[in-house]
Parts: sequence; structure tokens; C-alpha cells
Amino acid sequence: MASDSSFDVVSKVDRQEVDNALNQAAKEISQRYDFRNVGASIAWSGEAIVMTANTAERVLAILDVFQSKLIRRGVSLKAIDTGEDEPQPSGKEYRLAGTLKEGLSSENAKKITKLIRDEGPKGVKTQITGDEVRVSSKKRDDLQVVIAMLKDADIDAALQFVNYR
Repeated sequence: MASDSSFDVVSKVDRQEVDNALNQAAKEISQRYDFRNVGASIAWSGEAIVMTANTAERVLAILDVFQSKLIRRGVSLKAIDTGEDEPQPSGKEYRLAGTLKEGLSSENAKKITKLIRDEGPKGVKTQITGDEVRVSSKKRDDLQVVIAMLKDADIDAALQFVNYR
């Protein structure tokens, strides 16, 4: 008798790719004409990414450059949490801090398991372990259907599917 096939749903961020995207964005910001003499910068501040400029519009333009670099490097924009995308005034400049979101929150894990239970194929079992969800089934085709369904779902996390066996 064949054993169950399974995979894990996780939310991890490749920090090296984020760092590379940040360095590319910082280089572009230092070279672009529209960012001259506005105090524009982007840098790590502990675990957060801090964008600063002298106007709120320039900070949002820095965020746009950074997001385009993230997309090119294959990092999901759901992995970066910038709050409401509203730059905060800090003295004579505006700042926007973004943090990396790693691991599935318990709400997202419950949302994933409920979605699989309600809309997924019959015979698919889910189990929440820490910050990941294990999905198992006797049929590999059912697992492929679940992966496609989760890719289309509106879940506030960057999902990866690992340990497929």
C-alpha cells in the first residue's frame, strides 16, 4: 500500500535577495536625477528597512523603486510590511519603515486549513505545526490541485511549498 504524499506550506524570505534588492535600490536612488538634493536614502536599521526623503512623495517613489527591485529578484511584496504606506514626518524629513514578515501567523494558518477543507479535494488532510502547515493526501494530483488553489487564494503572506514528497 502506498503511503501518503505531502508538502509543507511555509512563509520564508530569502534575506540575501532582499539585501541585494535594497543595495540595487540604494544605488539607483544615488544615481537618479529626480532624487538629487532631496536627502533620499534607503538602508537597513536593525531588522527594519528605513526609507527617508524630504517629501512624502519622494519616500513613496523610493518605495516604488525598492518594490520593483524586489519583484525582479523574485521576492513577493507580501513579505514586506510597510504599514499603511504613509510616510511619517520626522523633523525636516519623512520616513517609512518596512519590516520582513516571516512565518505563517496562526490566523493565516487557520485560514489556509479552512480553505483547503472547504474548497479542496476530499481526502486531503492538513496539520498546523508551528509556523507551517503540512498538507497530505493519498493522491499527488490532489496535492497539485491544493497548491494551485493556494496560489490563487487571497492570503496575506508570501507562500512557498516545500518538502514535496
